[in-house]
Amino acid sequence: MIVALIGNPNCGKSSLFNHLTGLRQKIGNFPGVTVDKKVGFCKVSDGSDIQIIDLPGTYSLYPNSLDEQVVLEVLANQNHPDFPDLAVIVADSSNLKRNLLLFEQVNDLGIPTVLALNMLDVANEIGITINTPKLEKLLGIPVVEVNAREGIGLEGLKLTIFRALENKSIHENLDLITLSLKENVGKIKERFNLKTDYTALQFLSQTDKLGFLKPKDVLFLKELATEMNFEADEFHTKEVIDRYKDIGETLSQVIEVEDEKHSSLTLSQKIDNVLIHKFWGYVIFLGILFLIFQSVFTLANYPMDLIDAGIADLNNLLKSILPESKITDLLTDGLIAGVGGVLIFIPQIAFLFAFISILEESGYMARVVVLMDKIIRRFGMSGKSVVPLISSMACAVPAIMSARTIGNWKDRLITIMVTPLMSCSARLPIYTILIALVVPDDKLFGLFGYQGLVLMGLYLLGFFSALIGGWFLKKFLKTNEQSFFVMELPTYKKPRWKQVGFTILEKVKTFVFEAGKVIVAISIILWVLASYGPGEGFSNVEENVTKLHPELNGKELEHKISAEKLKNSYAGHFGKFIEPAIKPLGYDWKIGIALITSFAAREVFVGTVSTIYSIGADDADDATIKARLRREVNPDTGEQVFSVATSYSLLIFYVFAMMCMSTIAVVYRETKSWKWPIIQLVYMSALAYFSAFAVYWLLK
Repeated sequence: MIVALIGNPNCGKSSLFNHLTGLRQKIGNFPGVTVDKKVGFCKVSDGSDIQIIDLPGTYSLYPNSLDEQVVLEVLANQNHPDFPDLAVIVADSSNLKRNLLLFEQVNDLGIPTVLALNMLDVANEIGITINTPKLEKLLGIPVVEVNAREGIGLEGLKLTIFRALENKSIHENLDLITLSLKENVGKIKERFNLKTDYTALQFLSQTDKLGFLKPKDVLFLKELATEMNFEADEFHTKEVIDRYKDIGETLSQVIEVEDEKHSSLTLSQKIDNVLIHKFWGYVIFLGILFLIFQSVFTLANYPMDLIDAGIADLNNLLKSILPESKITDLLTDGLIAGVGGVLIFIPQIAFLFAFISILEESGYMARVVVLMDKIIRRFGMSGKSVVPLISSMACAVPAIMSARTIGNWKDRLITIMVTPLMSCSARLPIYTILIALVVPDDKLFGLFGYQGLVLMGLYLLGFFSALIGGWFLKKFLKTNEQSFFVMELPTYKKPRWKQVGFTILEKVKTFVFEAGKVIVAISIILWVLASYGPGEGFSNVEENVTKLHPELNGKELEHKISAEKLKNSYAGHFGKFIEPAIKPLGYDWKIGIALITSFAAREVFVGTVSTIYSIGADDADDATIKARLRREVNPDTGEQVFSVATSYSLLIFYVFAMMCMSTIAVVYRETKSWKWPIIQLVYMSALAYFSAFAVYWLLK
């Protein structure tokens, strides 16, 4: 049995899905569509499992985006593998009239329904009281009260679902079929073996949006529409007007409104007067950003130092108790050095996602979207582009996928093309390690840390670059389509700390294991490439160094031999090959190797430099990542490799560089063409190279 959760955006549908299914969930794609679907399993009253599908949020069956189109294609196609046996319509009780439009449309498709009234606490707060038993009697279908956020009413909902699957009921709506339509609707029902007149009308009025139709069926429907002078837009408009009139008559019998309470400003509205103010709103948002980035450095610094020191102590311990061998070197200089370069950043990732989760849980993130909408429209992008841009602070991959909500193809493409310019969490390890090397741990006015200010500046640079990029692309990709952005602001709520904890755990786990798999593989490959080399140049290194530098002995001789072996290894030869291209940016061949490996994932950069610079780092003082990078000296110039000029050049390079195979893959999947990811890779790489070049020579 399949039960679909259906509702408007921000009605609490996904929260209800999470409570019903718990950890028994999986993410996939709807057949033939690159839109995610969430599927889970739930035990009902008789102990049996039912499959729950969380369909994308939509206001009606008339879609304006890919996500909304999926809802139409699933519900209008009785042969679809996800076609539900029962629909649970989740409704926001504070705006029931708008939510019941979708409810009536789903009923008219012939799908048995249950109405779940959510957000009753919000409705009560603004003076709205709903007589649920009377509403159930008027509609003729089960109506149940739930609190999706707190998980209240779940057992009652499960029992209702169980009973509704045994005794399926459908609300009888007003008849939309006129006499002039009746005959032709019958033809459509007969040809496609449809159960209801309303489904036939959807086939007729939304032919182009039903991707499962065969070309000959599309031709039949279009010819029929022409023959009967059927105007789809006119039908849609009349349907919505008639339905709202019918809904209004029903609700007038079950809803009581406390005028005084309803007309007065709610607490959320009073707070909004400040938080989305045209001046103070931006000041407060920048202050919150500043607080986040300061915390990423100050609060996370102590656990980071402990992890860094712990990795160093583990390496030294293993080197002291294990016999000298290639296996020991692989374990310490390869595997542990590489993985340690990721583990050190767990505290910062945790703090970043903790703040993001709190902002989302409290309802403030929705206000950020409204604030940003006012800015990005001036740069030619859609208001709906705000969500992907904000989301990409966590990761560009799901952010690009979220651009599906943008109905206008050109606006969607522009959003996809500039979203990777926003700094994601994968860049955070690179930013923090380089900032820690060159930015003093001092405070401005004794309060504001310089390191946090620089980190915030890098994130803002990425944001404004995305805006400027969008403005340029809009000039080349001209469109006459108008894009509208409508968003219902949720009320402010106290964060669910359990949910915040789950979010942190999930994001850290993803960061460690997803990046960890790549880093382990690359660390092992790098160690092999750095420990072996071609020909006599590598095998005779020890003999040649001893002859050329007879004055060296002990540790100095060992370090010199290690350095020469690395230079003559396979990795060294590869690094030397690409060095001429990156030398103008201030990078040596070792940094070049890290640049190439970080194309797999940006996080790999730190793991790579940790592995590469650990070769020959036998002193305990050089055991930590920061110490190894600080002591690295360019043998040709005698200057520190990670100087101020080089470090800032690297920071700017990674603000703009694509450097993420997963992002390239998802852009290809979303655009269905290699043209756009290649253009994106080229323009971002060129921007990164020339910007890093300019910064290096300005600071040198």
